[in-house]
Amino acid sequence: MTTLQLQTPATTRKFWSGMTFFCIALLIAPVVATQLGGNYWVRVIDFALLYIMLALGLNIVVGYTGLLDMGFIAFYAVGAYLAALMASPHLLEVFPILGVWFPDGLHTSYLLIIPLAALVAAVCGILLGAPTLKLRGDYLAIVTLGFGEIIRILMRNLDRPVNITNGAKGITGVDTLNLFGLKFSGIYHWFGVKVPALWLWYYLLMLVIIAIVFVCLRLQHSRIGRAWHAIREDEDVARAMGIKVRNYKLLAFAMGASFGGVAGALFGAFQGFVSPESFTLQESIAVLAMVVLGGMGHIPGVILGAVLLTALPELLRSQAAPVQQALFGAVLIDPEVLRQLFYGLALVLVMLVRPSGIWPVRHKEVKA
Repeated sequence: MTTLQLQTPATTRKFWSGMTFFCIALLIAPVVATQLGGNYWVRVIDFALLYIMLALGLNIVVGYTGLLDMGFIAFYAVGAYLAALMASPHLLEVFPILGVWFPDGLHTSYLLIIPLAALVAAVCGILLGAPTLKLRGDYLAIVTLGFGEIIRILMRNLDRPVNITNGAKGITGVDTLNLFGLKFSGIYHWFGVKVPALWLWYYLLMLVIIAIVFVCLRLQHSRIGRAWHAIREDEDVARAMGIKVRNYKLLAFAMGASFGGVAGALFGAFQGFVSPESFTLQESIAVLAMVVLGGMGHIPGVILGAVLLTALPELLRSQAAPVQQALFGAVLIDPEVLRQLFYGLALVLVMLVRPSGIWPVRHKEVKA
């Protein structure tokens, strides 16, 4: 007989009290960050939110389905370059004939760019997944790694014979986000409160993450999510039980890539500049480390891993020189070298102490 553990009123009150405190903390986070460290730390938080989107997308491929993807940053690049091409004057400079149809410049609305970036990235995910259906483990990792590098090199060299991506120089002048007349740049004064555009980005990115988390939770507890879990545990057994492994793998690649494309489009609008140097192999490894470090397949763990691996390097970067100056009276080791040293050491220690991640999935035991 299975024993069920019922929630007591005290447990329910504790849960909702914790959720209320958590929501309040999220709402005031940019205000607190501005008071403590200025707009620099608000910008760091915004980048952390972009990485959370990437980690949640990669979690579908790695955490839910068990497919080792080392080139996920390619979908980030696809979304970013799509936004850069559709919301900047670059294409009009390359193809002056477009000025006939767009006399005021190519300023495509992000309400169109973001869904289109998700769609194009999903197609790229299918194109990556289709040839790799029979590959597993290290072989799949090598192929996806190559795909990520192909996209980066393509963006770097697609400036001749026709200058599509402007090569290593990147594309500048990308329009900032403009939703329903609200432009995400400058400073606003509402009700006597000074509201920088970075705050607007924070709340927008938070809403997008909430939507992505909702989709991930619905997928995880659906028939699709159970099929992904079966493929992750044993692909041969899943196939023997009638699961169409091919279709579900392609769906995982497409869904994960679409989130990467959305993050890339928002990144292009946020930065106003896109170049191949933002989509290196190191970025792919960093996103994969976020998923593994936080806890594969566990959404709160993945979010925690993304926040830690985004904030920790910046904290080390900003504090390495002042701490050395206070202790030794001089900067003995370059802060960048020290940052990489402690960053790598922290990853090694966490993986030794918590091999399943900082916040792994808890498997509930059923007592008979």
